[in-house]
Amino acid sequence: MGNPHFHKLPNQNHWVHAIHTAVKGRARYKVNGLYHSEALKKYLESRLLKEEIISGASANSYTGNVLVIFHPDKSLNAIALLIQDILLDYRQKSSKSLASNAVTKETTAFVEDNNRNISDSVVLPQISMQRQLNQTGSQLIPVLGAVGALVCATGLLYTYNLDEAILLLIQRLHTPVRDRIMVSITFLGDPVVMLLSSLGLAISPLYYNRRREATILGIAGVGAILLNCLMKLLFGRARPALWKHIINVGQHSFPSGHAMVSIAIYGFTAYILAKQFPQWRFWIYALTVVLIAAIGFSRLYLGVHWLTDVTAGYGAGLLWLIFCILSLETTRKQLSEDVQ
Repeated sequence: MGNPHFHKLPNQNHWVHAIHTAVKGRARYKVNGLYHSEALKKYLESRLLKEEIISGASANSYTGNVLVIFHPDKSLNAIALLIQDILLDYRQKSSKSLASNAVTKETTAFVEDNNRNISDSVVLPQISMQRQLNQTGSQLIPVLGAVGALVCATGLLYTYNLDEAILLLIQRLHTPVRDRIMVSITFLGDPVVMLLSSLGLAISPLYYNRRREATILGIAGVGAILLNCLMKLLFGRARPALWKHIINVGQHSFPSGHAMVSIAIYGFTAYILAKQFPQWRFWIYALTVVLIAAIGFSRLYLGVHWLTDVTAGYGAGLLWLIFCILSLETTRKQLSEDVQ
């Protein structure tokens, strides 16, 4: 995101700061109290879009920012004061809801915070973090189900000795053009390439303000590779030799390192992106699934892995991904409590 230039606006009581104001009629504002507040996010968007001078508004409760597209004749201060007025209205309505005993924890945090004159960014994260951690756990239940399904599929394929028949069936798809395509796709899943990419991203300026995410991204990559190497040595399964390989591979086959490491690194990256851009969550996850599936298929197409290698790699990678995501959310919660 770069280093934003903050413009302190008068009479704000430190509630609203304008950032990213290079384009006239378009600015992003940092709003105190918006962080992890879905209720305030919806209220802000609803109220802003009703204003004639506003042509577009998008709030992000994950970053605490709101993007506003407004009439070019209006100043940054005018929009900031408008946002401040909306915040005051929201707080007043929250106070009335508290008096009628029909408030949520998030609204209670706003009222108590206002009465005690302490920062919204300190009180609200403690409440929202617990809710987010619980929500993350519930979202991971289907992933655990997918792990179980992959384990069962691996067992059935191995029991009925279907690996060879499936590879021979896939061999019929070979053409020179498809060979080049699959070599390119399999390169995207090379463990060494992904490890260097994740470590490079972790120390890049893009992740300067996201050190927790960057650290765990690096751990996800290094851990997945180490675990994969350990499992390969433990099982010592030979690679398929049904036809001549067109790429260089190592000796051991089970589980697939490409499948395991790609699902750990690409999956963790997709999780972070989906949290930051919730409006694109579906497409982020969908494209990630397609990419990971294509990498796994490329290993079968090139004849360097059995199908059970790939399914086992996906299963092990998913378990490691779950561990990394839970570690991230737990760290966020602990840091939020330390701030208080």
